[in-house]
Amino acid sequence: VEVMGQGPDVILIPGFASSREVWRPLAGRLSTTHRVHLVQLAGFAGEAWTHGDGPFVQPAVDELARYAATLNRPAVIGHSMGGLSGLLLAQQHPEAVGRVMSVDSLPFFSAMFGPQVTPQTAQPFADQAAEGILNTDDVGFRVQQERTAVGMMRNEAGRGAMIDWSMASDRRAMASAIREVMTTDARPGLAAMTMSVWAVYASDADGGAPAAMADALWTREYAALPGVALKRVDDARHFIMIDQPERLDELIHA
Repeated sequence: VEVMGQGPDVILIPGFASSREVWRPLAGRLSTTHRVHLVQLAGFAGEAWTHGDGPFVQPAVDELARYAATLNRPAVIGHSMGGLSGLLLAQQHPEAVGRVMSVDSLPFFSAMFGPQVTPQTAQPFADQAAEGILNTDDVGFRVQQERTAVGMMRNEAGRGAMIDWSMASDRRAMASAIREVMTTDARPGLAAMTMSVWAVYASDADGGAPAAMADALWTREYAALPGVALKRVDDARHFIMIDQPERLDELIHA
């Protein structure tokens, strides 16, 4: 964790295979009024991974809980897999967290494949995704990441960094993480949550998720969470902080 600034505590969690640098511009702005904690998850973007093919998500949530408990009920902002981690952290340790913002993150990732999908039916696809990460050579893997990056952000300049972070990530860490993210369902814990949760999500009429589709998916998947604030950001793909940084800043400030 890198700490910047002084004031109320804010923890920023990056997403799958991402560097904390994804949050750097926001952190610089936030740190003028807040104490910002930039998390780097082990195994991603060149950070060493020493856990073999062991579990990824719950150990990270446990460590985040231990760290958050040393602070004054921080706000937690997580992107993608980091948003799922933030929800799990808040569900398991509500006393340690002040509020949560998930950025383009569903409580059950595989729900985007349809309302009938369960963790059990998603398991074969999760295993397949993990095997694909582990068994693809570097040239093929880079080609995959280049294709993926186009769907992840409109900003062409930002795509190169995402590809570099993926290529610098430990494949075992990525495989464990994707397998768990695709089969972890945080929806059963939503109804009991009492803290403020904002779910920010992207829509893009030109190559991303159409607004109506995004609205329907986020409304359905967060339906059990009392008082959730759903905030759509248009003209953005998955990396909202790169495609629409000013709009995301406004929402975080609010």
